[in-house]
Amino acid sequence: MDRPLLVYTTFPDVDIALSTGEGLVRDQLIACINVLPGMRSVYAWKGGIERGQEAVAILKTVRGLQDQVHRALKERHPYETPVILFIEPTGADAATLEWLIGETSVDRR
Repeated sequence: MDRPLLVYTTFPDVDIALSTGEGLVRDQLIACINVLPGMRSVYAWKGGIERGQEAVAILKTVRGLQDQVHRALKERHPYETPVILFIEPTGADAATLEWLIGETSVDRR
């Protein structure tokens, strides 16, 4: 059985995050995206220190789709170098895992 996978990324705003996430859900690469607006960031970029406001996105998928989700996110992401972090939970509620697998299964694509 496949394992759950969370994907952490940020977007310049909520609308872009939701639009990108909806496309990934429609393509059945992820089961869900959670978008948290209003994050303030301080980060190193090209030799300087930058500040900005972003929206955090947490995508829910399965380990078997990691490469496909990664490619799709890179293609659709507006940032030159988006932060894309894959986080493997140590476990999942059985019903949650069943839902994740059901919504991202090859049979549904």
